[in-house]
Amino acid sequence: MIPRTVVVLTTGGTIAMRYDATAGGNLPALNGSELLESVGPLPSTLPIRLEEWERVPSVHHGPTGMWALRTRIAQLASDPAVAGIVVTHGTDTLAEMAYLLRRTVDAGIPIVLTGAMRSASAEGSDGAGNLRGAVRVAEADASRGRGTMVAMAGEIFDGAEVVKGHTEALDTFQAPHGQVMGTVTEAEVVFHGPPRPKGTIPAQGCDAPVALMVMALGDDGTLLDLVRPRSSGLVVAGYGRGNIPPTAVPAITRWLAEGKPVVLASQCPKGTVGPDYAFEGGGRQLLALGVIPAGPRTAAQARLELALCLSAGVPYGTGTAG
Repeated sequence: MIPRTVVVLTTGGTIAMRYDATAGGNLPALNGSELLESVGPLPSTLPIRLEEWERVPSVHHGPTGMWALRTRIAQLASDPAVAGIVVTHGTDTLAEMAYLLRRTVDAGIPIVLTGAMRSASAEGSDGAGNLRGAVRVAEADASRGRGTMVAMAGEIFDGAEVVKGHTEALDTFQAPHGQVMGTVTEAEVVFHGPPRPKGTIPAQGCDAPVALMVMALGDDGTLLDLVRPRSSGLVVAGYGRGNIPPTAVPAITRWLAEGKPVVLASQCPKGTVGPDYAFEGGGRQLLALGVIPAGPRTAAQARLELALCLSAGVPYGTGTAG
């Protein structure tokens, strides 16, 4: 029988940082071994296998680096000796990495991302508790079949729904278009319902150049025109149910005339866009022009979704109900 392990793959982020007095702020400090030593014994009944991928702030990631990390995690997930995977990650882009994994890796074993809002040297550092919780989730039988998740501050989120909602709060992660999947404590891992399957996209990368433009009052579309030659697709973050200044509509039509997909999201943290408003620049007009509604996604999630779909040559939202 093949001995099974839980892989802890470290990538850096605040969980692996310490305050540097000379620099005046937090800097990468702990390698993978040092991070595990700082946490102490992990609550796993299975052997822990450490793999240090990198030690960087997550905002230093680009599409190529994100895809390389995704590919390594997919390789680990296909290894019959691996029972679960924990990825320590910077919280700035943790939600985007979780979305990428959830939408492109069809894993039977749990993949659990976690991190910290306070550095390893800060008073009340949350990294150790989050990592212990993520390990519990990764090895729990109830986690199987749930794909990529995020475990932070005692809560568990679906990787396709989680977003960072506060700049500093320990319970920063939320699911504005979904719900908390479950909870993790020192005693147990509890899920609030059965696994909810989501389709995956057969993407070959996530580096398709997709522009994300936030609409502002009086926007005349100048910036939309400037980025169009260098972009393959566009996500527009409009107001409310998907309304934009009418002066920006002609620029949108020029994207569509070139056969470049335009996705309409909302600047609101909750809710979706729709055809409620028929005035010039309203959601109904934009959707009638051929703009695609983002569905239950934030603008950032919609941008990544469109990049993946362009890479795979499939329609936006492939494999989902949203």
